[in-house]
Amino acid sequence: METIQPTLRVVTTPEFSSSTIASPLEGNVKELSTIEDEVFSSGMLGKGVAIEPDNGDVVSPVAGVVTTVFPTKHAIGLTSDDGVEILIHIGMDTVGLNGEAFESFVKQNDRVKKGDLLVRADLSKIKAAGLSIITPVVITNSDTYRKIIISHGGKISKGQEIITVKA
Repeated sequence: METIQPTLRVVTTPEFSSSTIASPLEGNVKELSTIEDEVFSSGMLGKGVAIEPDNGDVVSPVAGVVTTVFPTKHAIGLTSDDGVEILIHIGMDTVGLNGEAFESFVKQNDRVKKGDLLVRADLSKIKAAGLSIITPVVITNSDTYRKIIISHGGKISKGQEIITVKA
């Protein structure tokens, strides 16, 4: 009888002591715990912030790879070059818009630089549908890190440091 040995695949990420995440939007930063969506406010998906955007241009907060673009284009997942996994979820309950208010400029497995345009959201369309434009930005592998520091509150510009992750 032949014995089948499992194949192990080791995935490594570069060692780092800390990594910074930039804001993907211009707007007003709020604590994640203050938003109405319990999945995000409870920290179930990870630690992070919520941003009330001033405009709909969403840029990459890191250099890395696009790991997920939801078919409805309302959410995007990224993995930074140092292994930090980030979810940007544009608006609350916006999946029901079926992509109507979103234009994606990237696809899964695309390589991005910090500041590259990812998605353009029509905030007027989202608001007209009676939905919130609050956009959570979460570190989905938060449990992997010793400390997640929210480095900014209040008004923020795209590219400004918003979260620091400590290994």
